[in-house]
Amino acid sequence: MHGTQPANTVAPLQASLMRAALALVVIACGLSLRWYGFQLGLPAFMVKYGGSLLWATMVFLLVGVLLPQLTRTQLAAIALVIAIAVEFSRLVHTPWLDAFRLTTAGALLLGRIFSLWNVLAYAIGIACGVWIDRLVARRGLATHSSS
Repeated sequence: MHGTQPANTVAPLQASLMRAALALVVIACGLSLRWYGFQLGLPAFMVKYGGSLLWATMVFLLVGVLLPQLTRTQLAAIALVIAIAVEFSRLVHTPWLDAFRLTTAGALLLGRIFSLWNVLAYAIGIACGVWIDRLVARRGLATHSSS
């Protein structure tokens, strides 16, 4: 019938708010891993690539905050393009960009050293973001689309 919405649809605002809350949790987990991972005796591999995985999960969720009307597949594609662009931007060196990368914010947002392994971690992180988003939606807590 014209003008009706599917039964499983959640308002885009609600989806955005839930994704924002999830992103904050992921950010807290990522910062905790990076700041305390070594102190907890975690291997360097887990700290480095776990942080990259969580960063990409955050990117997926934040893209979903900004574009709640898109499907998870579309959000994942956009997040992957952003993640790959950020990774390849590490091959670009200008004084101001290198100076920013040396700050805590720059290191967390852009990273410092190019690694193709990060792209794999990003893909896994985005897949985790899709899974979390779908799980939350199934529980009736957020998001409006299936992919």
